[in-house]
Amino acid sequence: MNSTLRLTRRGRVLVVTLLATLICLAFLAGRSGVSAASTDTTHPAPYSQTTVKAGETLWSVAKRVSPGHDPRATVDQLRDLNHLSSGGLQVGQQLLLPRTS
Repeated sequence: MNSTLRLTRRGRVLVVTLLATLICLAFLAGRSGVSAASTDTTHPAPYSQTTVKAGETLWSVAKRVSPGHDPRATVDQLRDLNHLSSGGLQVGQQLLLPRTS
């Protein structure tokens, strides 16, 4: 007994449309999870930002951001966060700052 399944043109269109719809729904479900996570206000962003002013150095920024702490550790954090290879800053440069508690 030969029982092969044959789909008409309308059946093939229906199957393709159904699969495309399922793929789109899966994609949208994944995006809504990302969107919900990015708008979560219960946890503040781990970094703030500042603009370098004339005469500022990494050391002076570190002392301003973490008063009462050893500026060397903060300078290292600033270098890592901002991918700086040297300590030189330029006026107007944006720097990510670590949040301190």
